[in-house]
Amino acid sequence: MRKIIITGAAGLVGQNLVARLKSRPDLQLIGIDKHPANVRLFREIHPDVQIIESDLAQAGTWADAFADADTVIINQAQIGGLYRAEYEANNVTATREILAAIRTHAVPYFVGMSSSVVNSSADDFYTRSKSAQERLFDESAVPHVTLRPTLMFGWFDRKHLGWLRRFMDRSPVFPIPGNGKFTRQPLFVGDFVSIIVASIEQRKTGTFDISGLEQISYDDLIAMIHDIVKARARIVHIPYSMFWALLWLYARVDKNPPFTTGQLEALVIPETFPIIDWPKEFSIASTPLRRALEDTYLDARFSSITLSF
Repeated sequence: MRKIIITGAAGLVGQNLVARLKSRPDLQLIGIDKHPANVRLFREIHPDVQIIESDLAQAGTWADAFADADTVIINQAQIGGLYRAEYEANNVTATREILAAIRTHAVPYFVGMSSSVVNSSADDFYTRSKSAQERLFDESAVPHVTLRPTLMFGWFDRKHLGWLRRFMDRSPVFPIPGNGKFTRQPLFVGDFVSIIVASIEQRKTGTFDISGLEQISYDDLIAMIHDIVKARARIVHIPYSMFWALLWLYARVDKNPPFTTGQLEALVIPETFPIIDWPKEFSIASTPLRRALEDTYLDARFSSITLSF
């Protein structure tokens, strides 16, 4: 039985990875996460999988779990928020501590979760911290693969598309900034999990850009989700400046907003990310976008489960 350590196990990727792997008798999964509410939810959903509640940015006994591990999946991430220190702690300092534990316990392989933003022209706390994290991966002598996913969606999504989908049920109006013609390449987390598993099995090394294979405008993506879930909200377009101002005001009353002005600024940047033939590279099948969205929002087991911010 191979021991697999998953950091950030109670988040989007971690929850999906565990949901798809925990039935395998050849794997022992151990999760680590610092978010109390999501760790409690993890234990409810996966009572048969061990999870350690701990802050990986601080040295601690959590590192003892790395003994005899076959693979570490470095998956914790700060993906939203208003403060630089949070991004630095979760994306950089925690990664440095994890890599130290990997060296101490001679773990033979790790999977490093980077992000497509390292190729982006965006300049924000998230982009800078993920670029710094990837440099730590590159400097490691331990065999590893670095994966750069684009915006992901799937079961347990509390931000991005998941939050937007839920907003459709709470509001009579769904606003889209400007004309909404911002190209997106959303990646189904189920496909990304398959890539992670293939990396572990194949001991894949190198850095790979993992983009959604289907390019779609933001307004068409929202319209597709709206059609799938039969939401009551009416889709309307509002000026970008008004949208920005509303987000700015919201952040004055909510210190952990689900969508920030920085994310809006990144949303409207006219750019696309590299597309490689990752189904061939990792010997897996991709899921068509609409079918992936249907699986995400109509699944009877997990579509109603929402993680906390």
